[in-house]
Order: sequence, then C-alpha cells, then structure tokens
Amino acid sequence: MKAIAIDAYGPAERLAVRELPEPPVGPDTVLVRVRAAGVNPVDWKVREGHLAAVLPTHFPLVPGWDAAGVVAAVGPAVTGFAVGDEVIGYVRRDHVQHGTYAELVPAPERCLADKPAQASWAEAGGLPLAGLTAYQALQLARTGPGDTVLVHGASGGVGHLAVQVARALGADRVIGTAGAANHDFVRALGAEPVSYGAGLADRVRAVAPDGVDVALDLFGGEALDVSAELLSRPARLVSTADPEHVTRLGGSYLFVKPSTPDLTALAGLVDAGRLAVHVERIFPLAEAADAQRLVEAGHVRGKVVLEV
Repeated sequence: MKAIAIDAYGPAERLAVRELPEPPVGPDTVLVRVRAAGVNPVDWKVREGHLAAVLPTHFPLVPGWDAAGVVAAVGPAVTGFAVGDEVIGYVRRDHVQHGTYAELVPAPERCLADKPAQASWAEAGGLPLAGLTAYQALQLARTGPGDTVLVHGASGGVGHLAVQVARALGADRVIGTAGAANHDFVRALGAEPVSYGAGLADRVRAVAPDGVDVALDLFGGEALDVSAELLSRPARLVSTADPEHVTRLGGSYLFVKPSTPDLTALAGLVDAGRLAVHVERIFPLAEAADAQRLVEAGHVRGKVVLEV
C-alpha cells in the first residue's frame, strides 16, 4: 500500500510517500480503506518526537489519527462493522506506528463509528479528533441549557466545532476568541466574537458582564488565567493544553479518547444539520508535508485534510 512514513523524528521534509506492506488485522480490528485523513497539530508533534515519552513509537511511522473511509476487512471478533461500511475514526492506540496517512489503516473497533451521511469524505475525515475533543471537553464541563460558554480559538479546528457543539448541548450563549479577520466566520457559527490578547477579560465582560459558566482552553498559559477570572466555578474550566496549570486553577485536563458512542453522537449532529466541518484546504496524500507545515504555522480556519 501507499503511505506517508518517516524513519526517524525530524522536520516535515522527512515525510515521504512509501510503498509499505499492508498492516495486520487483529481479532478486534477493522481494516479501513482511507478516503480522507484529517491533519491535526498533534501530527507534527508526533513527527518531531514530542510525544515519545508517553506514546511508544515504532518505525517506519505512518502519522495521522483521523480517518474516513470504507471497511475493507474485519477481524473475527468484530461485531459492529462489515466490509463495505462507510466509517469515520479517531484511530489512536497506546503506541504509534500504523497511522491514517495511508491507503489502509487498521483501526480497533472502539475507534470507529458510521460516517455521517450528510458529510463529504473530506468533512468526515476532518471530524473525529477535533470533534471528539470539543464534545468530550464540553461534556466534562457539564455544558447545558442556560450556560454562557467561552471558547478560546473559536475559528480553529477544535474551536469552530466546539462553538456548534456547545449550541447543540443547549448553551444560551457562546463567546469565541478569534483574530479580527475571523470574526464574521465565528459569528456565522453562532458565537459572539472577541479578539484575543491583552485585555481579553475586559472584552468578554463587555458582552457578558456576569462572566461565563464554562470555558474551553486549547492553548494554556494566559488564556487559562483569564478563563479562571471569568468563571464563577473553576471546576467548569477544561484545558486540552496545560494539565498542571488547569489543575492548579481547579479545572480539568482533557486528553481526547476514542469513543464509538461519542463519534456516533457527532455524526448525528452532522446529519441533523447542527454541526458542520469547515474544510479550509484539501491536499493530496503526496503533499502531506505541505499540509503539516500549514497546520504547524497556525491560523488555519477550520480543518486541513488529506485526500487519499
């Protein structure tokens, strides 16, 4: 099969198209023929070795944890999927080797759900990791009716989905931080945009004088301190970026988990017209290095996706 792989940690230039053996299919594993693979910030961090201390790595390493595709084979213990099913998956194991930047990816059954019928392959490929992060973080904060929710980075991959998920969970108001160029985009998602940077707390209080009920942090640092200042209950602060800092403030850290029920819930929101994945750009598989460079540079509106 064709895949993007690296033989050692390093810069994006190491990403190259390779001909690799087809991956093994374990008893509870689904072999997915990938149609689209989302590109996420964690992908370049894996490539550079930043997660080596917590996730054992085997080379050649195929990056990528997001996939949308068609079931090509199933292990003998698989009960939820059959050959020909269209699926989405957050394909993360406890080690890194067989990623989604490939024609075929072996996915534990627990990582998959049916593809939303109303999503294109590119939209479906960009949904799993970012969508699960948004959904699980907002659930952890017990987001619901009556809440005012603050989403940091509301125009990005996780952020633009979090705005919509918060609304779907019943939040009355969503305030989203974004650069001025993305304010109209954030507003169209259903949030009230405010510019990030110095003075953020004052700008949020200008539109929400009583502060906020829930805050989702994707960056750590100052954004966490501002969030804590605006919250009435620190326990409803969730960060995906800074576990020690958020814990000191009384909030919670989230490292997104594979979950068939959560993916199914997200797919349901897509099919109900309540959640849309904005795909900023689609790259062919062979241009994975350029796709990762774009994501690493930041300021992507929505998602970047590889077409396989």
